[in-house]
Amino acid sequence: MITNLHIKNIGIIDDLSIELNKGFNVLTGETGAGKTLIIDSLEIISGGRFSKDMIRKGENYSFVELCMYNPKSPYSVDGNIIVSREIYDNGRNSCKINGRLVTVNELKQFMSNFIEIHGQNENQDLLESKTHLRYLDNFIGLELKQLLDEYKLKFNRFNEIKKQLKENYGDEKEKQRKLDLLKYQLNEIEVSKLEPDEESKLEEKRRIFLNSEKIYENLNKANTLISDNSIDCLSEAIRALEKIETIDEKYEKVTSSLKNIYYELQEISRDISDYNDDTYFNQEEQEKIEERLDLIFSLKRKYGNNIEEILKYKEEIEKEIEYIENLEENNNKLKNELDVLVKELNLISKNMNLIRNNYAKKLSESVNKELKDLEMKNAKIDVKVDYKQDEFYENGKDKVEFYILTNLGEEEKELNKIASGGEMSRIMLAIKKVLSETDNTPILIFDEIDTGISGKAASSVADKLKIISNNHQVLCISHLPIIAAFADYNYYISKEIENERTKTMIKLLNENEVINEIARISSGEVNDTTIKYALELRNKKTA
Repeated sequence: MITNLHIKNIGIIDDLSIELNKGFNVLTGETGAGKTLIIDSLEIISGGRFSKDMIRKGENYSFVELCMYNPKSPYSVDGNIIVSREIYDNGRNSCKINGRLVTVNELKQFMSNFIEIHGQNENQDLLESKTHLRYLDNFIGLELKQLLDEYKLKFNRFNEIKKQLKENYGDEKEKQRKLDLLKYQLNEIEVSKLEPDEESKLEEKRRIFLNSEKIYENLNKANTLISDNSIDCLSEAIRALEKIETIDEKYEKVTSSLKNIYYELQEISRDISDYNDDTYFNQEEQEKIEERLDLIFSLKRKYGNNIEEILKYKEEIEKEIEYIENLEENNNKLKNELDVLVKELNLISKNMNLIRNNYAKKLSESVNKELKDLEMKNAKIDVKVDYKQDEFYENGKDKVEFYILTNLGEEEKELNKIASGGEMSRIMLAIKKVLSETDNTPILIFDEIDTGISGKAASSVADKLKIISNNHQVLCISHLPIIAAFADYNYYISKEIENERTKTMIKLLNENEVINEIARISSGEVNDTTIKYALELRNKKTA
């Protein structure tokens, strides 16, 4: 149920908060006070369309937020679900479910599980065949549920197998083409005989070859300078110091240090000489390195970012080749399983069709009985179940369609081709009354469903709304005193001018105020006669 609705900057609504309750909630009030804007706001928060013309004059955005209490829902937090939608005049939308951003389509899909809105022009669900099937299945209940659950389990497996067969190269030419491609790729990688760390080693050798002349020249120069000059000079310096090292200890230390440098320099000279001997340039070997690196680059471009990825891809295509070569056996198993599933699905579908046809008659009779109470005495609903031979659908092979005959002597037609807005509202009410105990949608909203009816029909509408509210939260905008009298909670919508601007106000009425409001909408005046009439209507609620 909706516990709180917050609306901001929609039409003449400035900033409005409404606390709603369980059962039957009725909104009445002045014409043009904003009752319809409240329904519009509920449509917006349910993912409905929004026009920027709805934004309150002088503002650049509209905001709707509601809190629902539904402890059984997996989406609730401590039993609460908070949904919001903020829309700006530039078209930007911000939709959130429990603080998580969602798209408008996700919001619409989510809210369809919780709220249904019905009014003069808001019964689109009733026009859709898939909705008719859902209504019938809800009416049938447990007798169909086990079969339907079994069907859906097999139907999902049926689709999995069809998808797998399609992906399993069911076409022989496609299979052979894929196999040839994979074998070509495998051969190309195998022939290359790649090693995991090969590329880095080749790159290092390549750098040396490219710089070999420069390396040789500078190593040779360094070695010459050290051998021809530095070592000889150091040797002469050591001999000179040796002649005086016994005179003072400090000369002995200097001589020792210089000898260490001399020995180190000799070692460095030998290393440089060895490096120089290892440095050579071979044009043929360099060309081989370049060719090998080009091959590796070509394989990387096709099969991976590095040699490790290429080798991993090689393992994958080896497995895929093995799978495809044994594919016929696998596909035969899947096809055999598919044949069994088709027979089982056909059997279940026929059983469901028998049950649906049986209950379609009962649903038609039940709805037609309710329509008579709603002053549609000549109207007849005919729920038809058409068994489709061509393919399986999510809920079987049945297409369910509601047909209606509104006047005697006419031909019955599909509901969406004949019923008017007012008739649609009463048909929906009749269906909801019949399904009230099995319908899972917790919140039902009726916008002026009473338009064009009075007398016995109005009393019947009030009675049916009240019955529906036993299992649903019902929110209804009405101009009929009998419907206001049957409400569990009455809200009065008014408008006032503040700072030279009109804004909508809402008030939950106490019992005395409810009686006065019923009196007002019954004749436009509140006097002893209308008060008495209001009390009589109010007493019918508990009768």
